[in-house]
Amino acid sequence: MKREPALPAAALLHTLFVIMSKESLHQKVLRIKNMVCPRCIMVVREELERLGLHVLEVELGSAVIDGNEELNEAAVEGAMNSKGFELLHDKREELVESIKVAVINVIYTEKIATLTTNLSTYLAEELGRDYSTISTAFKASEGITLNRYIILQKVERVKELLTYDELALNAVATKLGYKSLQHLSSQFKEVTGTTCMKYKKQGGTDRHTIDNLH
Repeated sequence: MKREPALPAAALLHTLFVIMSKESLHQKVLRIKNMVCPRCIMVVREELERLGLHVLEVELGSAVIDGNEELNEAAVEGAMNSKGFELLHDKREELVESIKVAVINVIYTEKIATLTTNLSTYLAEELGRDYSTISTAFKASEGITLNRYIILQKVERVKELLTYDELALNAVATKLGYKSLQHLSSQFKEVTGTTCMKYKKQGGTDRHTIDNLH
């Protein structure tokens, strides 16, 4: 049975969101940072519904509520702060979070294995921005290149799959869009300092939360 990625303890900490209105659609959209797994979606929905809000949709990176309801922003902010969340006002941070969500989504849903374009083109199309704008904003905010962030996320996913021990290494390589097993192995060793097989034998002890890779 396929396992969902476990919710990192830090995934719900230091989470930021911004409230935006779509008056023509009678909706209010909450842009949410650090939603990295299905359980995050569940937790966000529960928090909003606990405040009596009619939640129309929640997905990684955002939640949509009924715009006809009066929104008590102070109450929402208080509830979010109790979980370590903060209101987000910086548009660049909102863009960077959208980039992270897109990267995590394409890797953890394994869509990366079936892309018909390269990943940079996919991200540009997904976010509606040219790749130069995306990568520049990401580097300025996070201190590492977007390409490096993608590599770190892929290696972390490899670690997870090795820990589950359900797939052969060549199947892992295919699942994550590596051109070859050698490509996966060399990238894994460059990031972790060890080989895939040694890591697997050690029981996968060196894991990082996917919302805090840099």
